Amino acid sequence: MRTKIMLIFSVFIFAALNYGIYEKEQIKANGEVLLLKLVPRDPRSLMQGDYMQLAYAITRNLPVKTIDSQQKRGYMVIRSDENNVAEFVRFYQDEKLAAGEKLLHFHKQYSSVRIVPDSFFFQEGHAKYYQNAKYGIFKFDDSKNHLLVGLADENRRAIVVP
Repeated sequence: MRTKIMLIFSVFIFAALNYGIYEKEQIKANGEVLLLKLVPRDPRSLMQGDYMQLAYAITRNLPVKTIDSQQKRGYMVIRSDENNVAEFVRFYQDEKLAAGEKLLHFHKQYSSVRIVPDSFFFQEGHAKYYQNAKYGIFKFDDSKNHLLVGLADENRRAIVVP
């Protein structure tokens, strides 16, 4: 009996994990692309290997004081400018979104806002390709989900490693 319960539980966990992967793959394949401008941060970590710590320009000059002091997480409403770069519209308060508006998840830390993911991992030795990245490439689905799928150069073109 115990073995059957463990087997059923294992199948349930396996199915849940695979569904999560499926959802992310659907966003990568079908999501709407939007760029977030980056600002300089420390590019590497000795403990974690090669990666770039990201900070987003959109988080500068946000009206953070308008967020409830008890709120630690939430969504901001963004929209694309003429260059497909995200711009801040307002903090989300469960209102209906207008055409072209997307939700971007944030974490509030003291008097600032942090967008997650805030790091981009790459293969060891490829730092030279990403060191001048100017944009994070995000894909959004029709819900509140988004993924960082790559980095782009100053011309908003995806950085492709040869």
